[in-house]
Amino acid sequence: MLDRPHHLKAVRRLLRSFQAVAILGARQVGKTTLARSLSEGLAGGSRHFDLESDRDFRLLQDPEPVLSPLKGLVVIDEVQRLPSLFQPLRPLLDRRPLPARFLLLGSASPEVATHGNESFAGRIAYHELDGFGLDEVGEGLWTQLWLRGGFPRSFLAKSDRDSMEWRRAFVQTYLERDVLDTGLRMPPAELRRFWQMLAHWHGQRWNASEFARAFGTSEATVRRWLETLDGFYAIRILRPWHASIAKRQVKSPKVYIRDSGMLHALLHIGTPTDLRERPQVGASFEGFVIEQVIHATGARPGEAYHWATPQGAELDLLLVRGKKRIGVEVKCTEAPVVTRSMEHAKEDLALTRLWVVHQGSSRFRMRPGIEALPVSELNCLRRELA
Repeated sequence: MLDRPHHLKAVRRLLRSFQAVAILGARQVGKTTLARSLSEGLAGGSRHFDLESDRDFRLLQDPEPVLSPLKGLVVIDEVQRLPSLFQPLRPLLDRRPLPARFLLLGSASPEVATHGNESFAGRIAYHELDGFGLDEVGEGLWTQLWLRGGFPRSFLAKSDRDSMEWRRAFVQTYLERDVLDTGLRMPPAELRRFWQMLAHWHGQRWNASEFARAFGTSEATVRRWLETLDGFYAIRILRPWHASIAKRQVKSPKVYIRDSGMLHALLHIGTPTDLRERPQVGASFEGFVIEQVIHATGARPGEAYHWATPQGAELDLLLVRGKKRIGVEVKCTEAPVVTRSMEHAKEDLALTRLWVVHQGSSRFRMRPGIEALPVSELNCLRRELA
């Protein structure tokens, strides 16, 4: 397992300020390993519960007598499996002095994990753990990271073939154990078909009516399916940016498979040659760069958007924090050039800077405020939203 120093530092900081911290992210992304690293050498010791264990699940049906005597750090894994835990946990967080802090690990978004429970308001902080980033694997391995994705077991596999086998097995397990466990009423084969259709739709604007027709159901139903996969970190719904400008703007979100390796598994792309020869190579590279930029900048929910106008101007990624507006345009080429679309985006959105990310090796100034950036150097964007 590779070191993840930025995540460790961020969670340690949150644990000093909050009674509870939830580390959320897709299954098998490394949450348990990160929790173990946090527990090492911790004053007061730690105690771990895994709600996938029948013993621990039964034990925490009545949590107060089990958890109240504990001190140090209490780690509860796969917390979304027991949403009834949150209400009785609240009084334990309000004790003074506080004998224990709680680290909750979940494979679903806060809304899914707590089923809308608001009893932790002001007591809990959330930290999203994503897949490996270039800062963790090394800039020289960006092509391997793109092909295999950022799930630790996939990226660290001995070969591309072993990596693909792991991802294919993961897709099946993920569907049966996580998504359908939420009570989503559809056969696993149907959900897999929906996920694969999303893979072919990767990087395009969401069209609920077309998906509804394909599955013979209502638009509300396919939206619920989409939101469920989003809640389990399988996809990213990139919302449109609505600026107060005169031009009309596209209001449909764009949909991406979050992990490029999972995208390639769903599309049966197993080798670098397969990837280069497939028509989805440009969309795949776009989604990979978007995830890596969000990873590098630490962009939070509500800070990342796409932008487009009916006239054809568009921007792949718009990062907004305070008065800062940073644009990112992705080009699956080694020699990008400035387009009219880029110029419109820079002017209409009043961008602080526009980065054009490409597959070449050179970083160079294209126009005032527009700079070409090799994908291998994406880590330089870490301070862009600071």
